[in-house]
Amino acid sequence: MSCISLAPINRIYSLHAPTTFHPHISTANRRTRKWRCQVTNEETNQDVKTEDKSNKVVDTVVPDKRINRRIGLASISAAVGLFLSTRGWFGGVIPLSDLSVSAVPYDEALTNGRPTMVEFYADWCEVCRELAPDVYKVEKEFKDKVNFVMLNVDNTKWEEEIDEFGVEGIPHFSFLDKDGNEEGNVVGRIPKQYLAENLAALVRGDKKIPHARFVGKFSKAESREVHPVANPRGHSNT
Repeated sequence: MSCISLAPINRIYSLHAPTTFHPHISTANRRTRKWRCQVTNEETNQDVKTEDKSNKVVDTVVPDKRINRRIGLASISAAVGLFLSTRGWFGGVIPLSDLSVSAVPYDEALTNGRPTMVEFYADWCEVCRELAPDVYKVEKEFKDKVNFVMLNVDNTKWEEEIDEFGVEGIPHFSFLDKDGNEEGNVVGRIPKQYLAENLAALVRGDKKIPHARFVGKFSKAESREVHPVANPRGHSNT
């Protein structure tokens, strides 16, 4: 805002003679100095902006139920994926205890008229743990056609079977026909394809399996931690 002073209109000052102050002139005869003020556009706009800010309506953010639903579904999918990965669907680690629980009892496998794959293993066997996901996948593929048996070499009740099948290294996989006769065995770290091809041959009733003898990296069976059991000939495979 800019203001200029306006002199009284009825008093004329000489441009040449100096103005002299007369003390006898009363203050009542003096005219009040007038001020003319001009408001600039900038100040006017500022006032308008201030008013606009005071009258502005603040929007309230309302949660979108669809977004919350999508976040919930994503969390559930992630949890399911994590669970499946630990069960071997995505190459995760399969606990040997899970395989042994779903295995068919050995005595039952010898009498139900189906081909059988017997795996000799131990919980401390590193190669056994590495092959567990492959064994799991093969089992799911042939579960309705082949018996899957798991015998823990640390369990003394399987001493006779360990000698009978000549188990010296683990994992040891023995392939039996529907009559219980051994057609071949593979030992140690082997390709999953070898297991699947041998089982497919047993299901077809072929006279020979394609991989009757194969030895890969294995753990020595003589390193086993033998422990006695209360019922040596019970149905439990572990």
